[in-house]
Amino acid sequence: MRDTIRLHWTDNDLLEGLENGSDAALNQLYNRHFPMVLQLILSNNGSEDDAKDIFQEALVVLYEHVQAGTFVLNAQLKTYLYSVSRRLWLKQLARKGRYSTLGPDDLMESDALVTVDNDLIEHERRDSQFDHMTTSLGKLGEPCRTLLEDFYIRHLSMQDITEKFGYTNADNAKTQKYKCLMRLKRLFFSDYQE
Repeated sequence: MRDTIRLHWTDNDLLEGLENGSDAALNQLYNRHFPMVLQLILSNNGSEDDAKDIFQEALVVLYEHVQAGTFVLNAQLKTYLYSVSRRLWLKQLARKGRYSTLGPDDLMESDALVTVDNDLIEHERRDSQFDHMTTSLGKLGEPCRTLLEDFYIRHLSMQDITEKFGYTNADNAKTQKYKCLMRLKRLFFSDYQE
C-alpha cells in the first residue's frame, strides 16, 4: 500500500499500513483514535502528556504484534487501542497510587480482553528482558560493551571494528566479539535466574 491520501481507511487498511511502515496510516491512527484515549486519560486524573505517552505505548504494543505477524483483530481496532490504553493507564495509576474512576467493566467489547491481556503480558516481558539486557551490558565492561554496541547497535562492519580496536585482522575481531557475546550471555542468564 502506497502512502497516498485516502478518503476511507478500514481497520485492515490501517493494519496493513502499519505493517508496511506507512506514515499516512500512522497519522490516520492518531487522528482517529488519540482523541478517545485523550478523553479517557483526562477524565481519569491524567494530563495530555500522559495521554500522548499512553497512546504511543499502545501503538508500540500494536506495532510489535503486527510486525511479528501474531496480531489477530477480534474486535474493532478502536476497541483494541482503547483497551490497551486503558490497561496501561490503570497500571500507571496503580504505580503512582492515584485514584481512577474506571471500573472493571468499562471496556467496550469483552472479546478484546484476552488479546489485550496477552499482548500486554508479552510487551511487558520484552520490556523486562530489554531492561535486564541493558543492565547486563552495563556490567560487561570495556572493551566488550563498546565492541558489541558497535556491531549490533551501530552496525559497524568487522573491518571497522578491527581498525577501531587495533586488532590484527577481522578474524581476531570476530573471535573477540564471540568471547564478549558469551560473557554477556553468562551475565544475562546468571542475573536473570536470581
